[in-house]
Amino acid sequence: MLIDPAEIERNITPRTRALVVVDYAGQPVALRQITDLAEKHGLAVIEDACHALGARSEGRRVGGLSTLTAFSFHPVKHITTAEGGMVTTNNAALAETLRRFRNHGISSDARQRQSAGQWHYEMVLLGFNYRLTDIACALGISQLKKLEANLARRREIATRYAAAFRDLPGVAPPGVRREANPAWHLYPIRLDLAQLTAGRGQVFRALRAENIGVNVHYIPVHCHPYYRDRFGYRGGEYPIAEDAYERLISLPMFHGMSDGDIEDVIRGLRKVIFHFAK
Repeated sequence: MLIDPAEIERNITPRTRALVVVDYAGQPVALRQITDLAEKHGLAVIEDACHALGARSEGRRVGGLSTLTAFSFHPVKHITTAEGGMVTTNNAALAETLRRFRNHGISSDARQRQSAGQWHYEMVLLGFNYRLTDIACALGISQLKKLEANLARRREIATRYAAAFRDLPGVAPPGVRREANPAWHLYPIRLDLAQLTAGRGQVFRALRAENIGVNVHYIPVHCHPYYRDRFGYRGGEYPIAEDAYERLISLPMFHGMSDGDIEDVIRGLRKVIFHFAK
């Protein structure tokens, strides 16, 4: 359920300026193919890695492979600053622009002016107040020490899920590209509705009745009222995303899960699927 590099190339036009790609569920996109495409066409790559802090592609960490990479520190992510996030880049000019952009477009910050013993500042571009608070930053920096342990636990959970559901009829666990090591923010399964007597909604409700905290990630953007009303989407424009949405269920995935929690999820899903199996 990641963007297809072949589809990207088919849709590049003279108006294209950047490729915006999403590491869904913590699985990195095909970054080598995508960055090669971007270089070929003179484009930037803006990577939404909000699910993928700590993920690797071909042995390299996500965050240093695209022109710009965005991370989220929302409370449900691998580490948190309560809210907010981070943008990484290897481009010094872009990094400086980002620092100004988050600080009202001002060319210097208060600490720099204090160190230089001067008061003068200039607004040099349109910017906003997108600064994390010092308290939020301190929280995030302290949590970085826990990142590797959190990732290891999520990967352990994913491995146990994959083994338990590999041969479960009506369920397709997420695949992993050979060169990727996901961060597993989510663990989305897809239902094979042809093998079941129930739809996604019934399966979802049955799992909740088993006290399994499942969810659905996500409703396709173009299906929301704002986009339907403003841009005229009516469904059918993006059949792959729409088909995936009709079959998706996210199983519990967080590093605080106990072994008993994992077994509860496995037992609950197997019970529900066998109940609805044809």
